[in-house]
Amino acid sequence: MADLRTSLVSHVVFPLQERLKKHTTVADRQALEASQWWPHERLQQLRTDRLRALLVQAGAHVPYYRALFAGIGFDPTAVTSLDDLQKLPFLDKSLIRANTDALKADNARGLARFNTGGSSGVPLIFYIGRERVSRDVAAKWRATRWWGVDIGDPEVVLWGSPIELGAQDRVRRMRDALMRTSLLPAFEMSDAKVGQFIDHIRKARPRMLFGYPSAFAHIAAYARRTGRSLDDVGIKVVFVTSERLYDHQRELIEQTFGCPVANGYGGRDAGFIAHQCPAGAMHITAEDIVLEIIDREGRVLPLGESGEIVVTHLATGEFPFVRYRTGDVGVLGAQPCTCGRTLPVLSEVQGRSTDFIVAKDGTVMHGLALIYIVRDMPGVAGFRIEQESLDLTRVKVVSEADFPADGDARIRDGMKARLGASVEIEVEHVAKIEAEGSGKFRYVVSRVSV
Repeated sequence: MADLRTSLVSHVVFPLQERLKKHTTVADRQALEASQWWPHERLQQLRTDRLRALLVQAGAHVPYYRALFAGIGFDPTAVTSLDDLQKLPFLDKSLIRANTDALKADNARGLARFNTGGSSGVPLIFYIGRERVSRDVAAKWRATRWWGVDIGDPEVVLWGSPIELGAQDRVRRMRDALMRTSLLPAFEMSDAKVGQFIDHIRKARPRMLFGYPSAFAHIAAYARRTGRSLDDVGIKVVFVTSERLYDHQRELIEQTFGCPVANGYGGRDAGFIAHQCPAGAMHITAEDIVLEIIDREGRVLPLGESGEIVVTHLATGEFPFVRYRTGDVGVLGAQPCTCGRTLPVLSEVQGRSTDFIVAKDGTVMHGLALIYIVRDMPGVAGFRIEQESLDLTRVKVVSEADFPADGDARIRDGMKARLGASVEIEVEHVAKIEAEGSGKFRYVVSRVSV
């Protein structure tokens, strides 16, 4: 049962904020909570109708798709099935980077500029409209409520993106205080910092945590090693995302925090794709997401087979993401979830991981601490980071014409500021980043021993 303050925030304060932003989040969340139980046929009809509307909008108002449809003779008004997507080519990061302006709808209003968090090693600039923001927030809100918590319940967020961390101005801090959300930086994970995180969590007594599984597993391991207790705080659920969640991490986090872990999968570019329910399944946000699994030749695979995840986001009419190749590998489940929701299931996500890095002085940091240094620099088309030892880190960069003249020095200085002044940083410019393993990641942050 939600307390009075939680009810005030979730029913009054947050809806007012969304209305002022001209977002339809509240109505969207209510609609999603109804459609998650719909029969398969009704849900498919909704998705088909929304796909047709997205493609009609793209053909009429988005220069890239107007030219594409004309070139291949595709009529978006004739879409009658989700299978019609297979008549269209894939969209990938290189195409978006080459056609960024042409992918903006000529009737778009209030587009916000975003870039990826670097999990592919290929920086990507793209734009998001209000409809997609509303739908993504609503999908996350719906999933939050599956676990008996709500907006307004005390929350601790452990995150590392400069987008969020750099937005902590006075107004944002006041809003977070009102919402009972506190944001902790996940970059530095030294023993001293982790001890401070545990102190904060015990003082805040959150009902939910949100962040990277590797970071929470690191905190849990430190807590167990030092005899710190975290299972008496009142946390109901730990939401994790942005990385692959391993079984040993889930077990460690659940045992230490005394609550279940709810996995989530998505990204800034592709949107909130799937969320785990209490019955254990990762449900795809099917009302907004059409997910395909493809093989190396681009053929759509049946349920149960592993391949690359391709996403069409149905709320992206102002900057369409249609058949977008995520670079991640996954499997669509063939069995429905026992919870009764008819949303399709993503049974496995493979290949997403970010290890910790270790500075010269032994300070443990999240791998994103280095990734953002390269990713946010202009003229970087791709990169790979390899920490070979405490004394040597190698950076391979695919650079373009607008790469700064002092770019190499800036990379070295930025990484030395994180790793230590005596650490050798080798920067090498290459024509392409060669794939390793599954070929789905364009950076490597290796785990080293201290």
